[in-house]
Amino acid sequence: MKNVLVIGSTVVDVIIQIDHLPSAQEDVHVQHQHMSLGGCAYNVSDMIRHFGVPYTLFSPVGTGAYGDFVRTQLTRRGVATPIPAPAQENGCCYCFIEADGERTFLSYHGAEYRFEREWFQIPDATDIDAVYICGLEIEEPTGVHIVEYLEAHPEFRIYFGPGPRISKIDPKLMSRIYALHPVMHLNENEALSFTKEDGIDAAANAVFSRTQNDVIITLGAKGAYYCTASSSGYVPGIAATQIDTIGAGDSHIGAVIACEQLGKSLPESIRIANRIAAKVVETSGALLSKEAFQSVDFD
Repeated sequence: MKNVLVIGSTVVDVIIQIDHLPSAQEDVHVQHQHMSLGGCAYNVSDMIRHFGVPYTLFSPVGTGAYGDFVRTQLTRRGVATPIPAPAQENGCCYCFIEADGERTFLSYHGAEYRFEREWFQIPDATDIDAVYICGLEIEEPTGVHIVEYLEAHPEFRIYFGPGPRISKIDPKLMSRIYALHPVMHLNENEALSFTKEDGIDAAANAVFSRTQNDVIITLGAKGAYYCTASSSGYVPGIAATQIDTIGAGDSHIGAVIACEQLGKSLPESIRIANRIAAKVVETSGALLSKEAFQSVDFD
């Protein structure tokens, strides 16, 4: 089995639990806070790891307190990134978790989101058949280097999670990504706001018309909807007691990638991913422990 190349950020998530987000001039007490390893790419890669699928985390780690935290945590987990350490500070993500489990992010972008063109000479393309990319890195001025690398390798199956800032990405660069025929992974709000459609099926068809490849739209507790060239439909979710939603989407697409690498169909991969995402929202933070992953009922 060839590798999945996971391109993107590894950051410090500063998880802050509060009753509600403050309005202007309001004081709100923090109930609890802690730091955790996060970032779209790392979250995706960690889920792929759980399934035993080979992968390479292609993620820059910079300097400063946050860079040191990331580097230490990766070393403890036995995870290496082949990118040379850039001489720039890492940023972080402040994750505000309200009483109902919904999250709001405030991100300070640093070295972890910026990619140099020469770095893409490092991966052995002959050992790669799937690639994950995230919209946050594409949005950066250096995102064009990621796209250029993918354009040079049309043999890759690309999974793209554009995220909630999809409208901030240069439309010309988005057109180039569409031409690579990526599998698109969006949540319900992202799909509807981006396409300006009223329904999930219409939104999925609108995205498919741009990429001519599979589209996955997650629907929270309701499961997910998919659209391919030959079929479409809903894959139901399962009930979960929500603690927070950090990393649920990342874990979902990570599970889909891993399952497809293992030869499962798209609907079956989504069914398993729905169960993984349900377990993640029952957990504080984005990552599942080995025990939590093994407790997921895939039947």
